[in-house]
Amino acid sequence: MRIGILGTRGIPNHYGGFEQWAKYLSQGLVERGCEVFVYNSHNHPYQEKKWNGVNIIHCYDPEYKIGTAGQFIYDLNCIIDSRKRKLDVILQLGYTSSSVWGWLLPRRKSLVYTNMDGFEWKREKFSGKVQKFLKQAEKLAVYFSDYLIADSPIINDYYDEHYKKPVEYIPYGAVLFSGEDAKKITEFDVEPYKYNLLVARLEPENNIETIIEGVLKSETSQPLLVVGNYEIPHGQYLYSKYYAEEKIRFLGSVYDLEKLDNLRHFSNLYFHGHSKGGTNPSLIEAMASSAMICAHDNPYNKSVLQENALYFKTANDITALIKNGASKEAYKEFIEPNRNRVTDKFLLNNIIQSYYNLFKNKGNGRITKMKKRGETGLDTNKSTLQTSTNT
Repeated sequence: MRIGILGTRGIPNHYGGFEQWAKYLSQGLVERGCEVFVYNSHNHPYQEKKWNGVNIIHCYDPEYKIGTAGQFIYDLNCIIDSRKRKLDVILQLGYTSSSVWGWLLPRRKSLVYTNMDGFEWKREKFSGKVQKFLKQAEKLAVYFSDYLIADSPIINDYYDEHYKKPVEYIPYGAVLFSGEDAKKITEFDVEPYKYNLLVARLEPENNIETIIEGVLKSETSQPLLVVGNYEIPHGQYLYSKYYAEEKIRFLGSVYDLEKLDNLRHFSNLYFHGHSKGGTNPSLIEAMASSAMICAHDNPYNKSVLQENALYFKTANDITALIKNGASKEAYKEFIEPNRNRVTDKFLLNNIIQSYYNLFKNKGNGRITKMKKRGETGLDTNKSTLQTSTNT
């Protein structure tokens, strides 16, 4: 199969969750014999044309010049390029700035799958007008997709009920971490189990301020390490408000997975404040890293962690948990069930296989129909057709 992955700033990851997932998924699909194309911003730090067997397509992205409007132009450029690649599968990660161009997708020649992410129109960082636009963008994304992918059962049920469109539930995955090495955290000036941790995009719906306030009110002696890009608007607000606090340390972005896994593993409490998404990749990675998780109390997080976590809604909840002695040692019985749950439900290799099976099983029937109409866009004299139908 020839597979194109759109909707990210590119791989290897220098930004966020979708980029991390595109990295894992593209490499896993290549290992299964697929020819994979991942679209990167033209100014992505990685400028080569190949990465671990994945084809990298750089497209012009003016976001750095003109802001959010540039995302729409970048997505347009990626979709236009996809029209000439003779792709069997197009996977879109998200839809916020791409769905307006859905009519340009090569849908007669490619099967279009869209990972719908969370409910974008509910995110607090957007104004009322933007939320209304995103609600319409959701409808467009559904209309221009052949299949939808939901990373949470809750999101799956929503699209099944509201749109009556084929939906596949496939969560994100992680590799069980077993390479703990305390030397990996020394550069952060902390000792094992004597600090708390937060890893997230610094956006309002991730409850960063709630977590910081709760930690400060607890008067704990342990610092809170905040991992995430603080140069975005809400991040700048948080940094300017709390950078002088001795117990709050902004580390910026950390993309070295070995360092991140060790930071998670050796943390005392790991705070996960995401509240408006589905199955968040960083949460699965925290479970796989044997972190003691204190999560925002909402259906998405509870569907993943079930009873094996502490939960909070307010800063006062966090303060009370810390003052009452919440620690990794006190709740160590949560660790192994979370690792077992990763093995059973969220193991990376199994999740990649689910994507591969979806593309293969749905794609074969569609390609056969298009072959009969002479509309596949595939060269029947070349091995790509055999790969597309048998891989």
